[in-house]
Amino acid sequence: MSVSQYMQQLGVQARAASRAMAKASTEQKNAALAALADRLLANEAALIAANAKDLAAGQENNLDPAMMDRLAITSAGVQAMAEGVRQVAALADPVGQISDGKYLPSGIHLSKMRVPLGVVGIIYESRPNVTVDAAILCLKSGNATILRGGKEALHSNQAIAEIVRASLSEAGLPMDAVQVVNTTDRAAVTALIQDAEHVDVIVPRGGKGLIERISTEARVPVIKHLDGNCHTFIAQDADQEMAVSLVLNAKTRRYGVCNALESLLVHESVAAQVLPKIAAALAPFDVEVRGCDRTRHFIPAANEATEEDYSAEFLGPIMSCRVVDSVEQAIEHINHHGSGHTDAIVTSSIETARVFQRDVDSSSVMVNASTAFADGFEYGLGAEIGISTDKIHARGPVGLEGLTSQKYVVWGQGQTRG
Repeated sequence: MSVSQYMQQLGVQARAASRAMAKASTEQKNAALAALADRLLANEAALIAANAKDLAAGQENNLDPAMMDRLAITSAGVQAMAEGVRQVAALADPVGQISDGKYLPSGIHLSKMRVPLGVVGIIYESRPNVTVDAAILCLKSGNATILRGGKEALHSNQAIAEIVRASLSEAGLPMDAVQVVNTTDRAAVTALIQDAEHVDVIVPRGGKGLIERISTEARVPVIKHLDGNCHTFIAQDADQEMAVSLVLNAKTRRYGVCNALESLLVHESVAAQVLPKIAAALAPFDVEVRGCDRTRHFIPAANEATEEDYSAEFLGPIMSCRVVDSVEQAIEHINHHGSGHTDAIVTSSIETARVFQRDVDSSSVMVNASTAFADGFEYGLGAEIGISTDKIHARGPVGLEGLTSQKYVVWGQGQTRG
C-alpha cells in the first residue's frame, strides 16, 4: 500500500468514526477517558520500554539535549498523563450545549447548538505527551483525530495509540476515533493536510518552519500560530515594583515557550527609574538586552537593537527593549512588530488599560499580569490543543470549545414564510 493509499484509508476510517463520536454520550466519553487513565498507569513499564527505543535512536542521531528531554517518558510523566486525562474527563462536555435562544417575530425559536468539528488532523514534533493531550481533547469534544507525531517519538506514540484505542473500544466507541500515523514518510503529512474530503481542520504544533510549510501547502483549514513575540508595556503610572516582578517572571520563567516575554516597552517618563531596576533583576539570569538609544542610556550594558530584533521570537535569554513616548506609540509598536499572541500593560489607570485592551490586536491582552498566564490550563480550559493567533473560528488557547463549532437550531409550530 502506498503512503497516499494508507492516508486515504485513515481518512475514510476517521470520517466514519467521527459520525459515531458526534452521537456519543458524555457518559461514554468519560468512561473511555477513565479507562485510558487506568490503562496508562497499568502500562507504565511498556510505555517506558517503547520510549527507550526512541531515546536510543535519538542518541544515535545526536539529538540535542533539549529535544531528548522533551522526548523522554518517565514514571512521573506517565502519572502526569493520567492526571491530565482525569482533568479533561471532569470538564463540562461542550457538545450539545444550547445558547443565544430567542423568539423571532415570526414565532419561531432560534438558538445555537455546539457540535464537533468532525475530523481533526494534528501534526506535532517530538513530545509523546502531546499524543495523549490531543487524543483526549478530541475525544471529549466528540471528534475523530488523525495524529502525526515526529519521527523521533514513533515507538512511544504507537504504544500510546494502542492504549487509547483499547480504551475507546472498552467504552463502546470506535477505535478509529484516534489513529496515529505509523510512517515517518513526509508524504504522509502532505496527504493529510490536503485531504479536504475527510479532514475538517489541521492543527500544527511545532517550530515556525513546520507551521509555515503546513499553512502554505494545506487545502484544509488550519488553526495555528507561527510565533510568540509577546510584549509588556510599562506605563507612566505603573507600580514599578510590580512591573519588575512581572517582567522577570514573564522573561525568565521559561525561555522556550510561546508565551515568554520577548519585547519590553517603557514609557519615557519612568524609563530612568525602572530600566536600571529591570536590568539588575535580569542580571543573575544573564539575559541580553537589545535596545534603542534611550534604552542603552539607562542600561549601558545593553546592545543596540535592530528592527529585526523588535519582531523576533528569541526563545532564549535575549529581550528587545524600546522607550516610547505614549501608550499610543506602544500600541502602534506592538501591532506592527507583534505576532498577535499575548501582550500586557502595567498601569494603575483603568482608562489607559481599557485603551490598551481595545486597541492591541492580539489573542490575549493582559493588565498587570505576566504573559506566562496565556495558557489553556491557566485559563481553566484543561489541556489545550495549542494557541491560535488566527481570527476565524478559534483565537487564543484552544481547548474543548475551540474543537467545536455551532449550528443554528430552529423550533416552530407550523409557521410558513410569506
